[in-house]
Amino acid sequence: MSARRRTRLVTRITLLGVLVAVMAVVVAGFVGYRLVTETGKSITRETLSNQADVLATQLGPAAFDKPMLHSIKAVKVLQGQGITIVVHRPGGRHTSLDDRAARAARSAKMDAAVPGHPVSRTVTVDGVDYLVEARGVTYKVGFALVKPVAVPNSIGGDMLRDFLIALAVGLGVAIVAGVLLARVLSRPLRDTAVVAAAIGRGRRDLRAPIGGAAEVADVATSVNDLAEALRHSESRQRDFLLSVSHELRTPLTAIKGFAEALDDGVVARDDAARIGGIITDESVRLERLVDDLLDLARTGADEFHVDSADIDLVSLVNDGAAVWRDRCARRGLEFRAATPPHPVVVRADPRRLRQVIDILADNAVRVSPEGAAVVLSLSDDDAVARLEVRDGGPGLSDADYPVAFQRGVLHARYGGERSGASGIGLALAHALVTKMDGGLSVGPAPEGGASFAITLRSRMR
Repeated sequence: MSARRRTRLVTRITLLGVLVAVMAVVVAGFVGYRLVTETGKSITRETLSNQADVLATQLGPAAFDKPMLHSIKAVKVLQGQGITIVVHRPGGRHTSLDDRAARAARSAKMDAAVPGHPVSRTVTVDGVDYLVEARGVTYKVGFALVKPVAVPNSIGGDMLRDFLIALAVGLGVAIVAGVLLARVLSRPLRDTAVVAAAIGRGRRDLRAPIGGAAEVADVATSVNDLAEALRHSESRQRDFLLSVSHELRTPLTAIKGFAEALDDGVVARDDAARIGGIITDESVRLERLVDDLLDLARTGADEFHVDSADIDLVSLVNDGAAVWRDRCARRGLEFRAATPPHPVVVRADPRRLRQVIDILADNAVRVSPEGAAVVLSLSDDDAVARLEVRDGGPGLSDADYPVAFQRGVLHARYGGERSGASGIGLALAHALVTKMDGGLSVGPAPEGGASFAITLRSRMR
């Protein structure tokens, strides 16, 4: 696993805030600069246009003789403002004291200016933008006022100073706000992380405080739900282990006691066969319990699989009925089996399905009192095969049905009343049927006890 150190949330939020502040100041500065320059350009153009209109009104055609023109006071004032006058005379001649201003006037097509139709354009010459306001004095004589567009140094300097000040203030505010915001947002996460770490070390009594943003509260709620689920699961696991250990201890105690009696020679010869039979029965019971535990553990593993094939349930049920009829007779129970007259073909693992039938039948025989009925019933309707194992025992309550297949639950409730159960048989049966894409349900039986029903999709006969 990589040991790369991760950046803290406080640092990330602070850096994000600083980045946003810098971008905001830069964008605001750019927009402000463009606004100032465009506004300045608009004001300059309007002023230049007014000056051109005034000059065209006050001066006649004779005034545009070159020596005379530059001696006029109004022209001198314009030149003092950085405005160049370009004169257009018949024959396409343009005169000006500034060659670039003359080129700008020609580029703006000042020749098109005639009385009543001024020309107002912005052109670029040698990388410099020029405002051109051309007016026609007559249809052959005209002039243009040309002024370069430039932001005054004072304005540029002020904007740069204001930009740097705004940037510094924005960064300061972003850092402070980012740190405070990050601490507020991360505090519930830190508290949740502390609780989660404690849960990982085995604590189940701690709960994360629920607060902060909705997403953070969701994380805390999930951690609390996980802690509660772990507490409940571990409690059930402890109860299950206690019940299993008790079930293991019972046959082991019998085996050990009778084995010691045989070893000490205190058993009469006539009792040796009976004690050997008891030891054998308890060993078989112990072996079956261990096998059930192993099977239950394997069903949750990815590599566990069932060997499914097309099988006839009628034949499988009849084979099982022959065995359980004899066992029921020895226990003084009435046994009945009902199957349809035609084959019922399903896709399942015959060994595992027989194992499920034996688990359910064993439970039925174990809980049924003498004289009660144990029934194996097979039917098929609507392409679904239904195999029921019913008994005349004490049955289950409505509260038992939803948890009947959870390991150890029924054993914890009825272990003292219904001896012989390990608490894992029904859980194993449910897991095996699920692996075969079937269903296992429980409900009341007409015989007075419980009815466990296996449902499998039947195939066309």
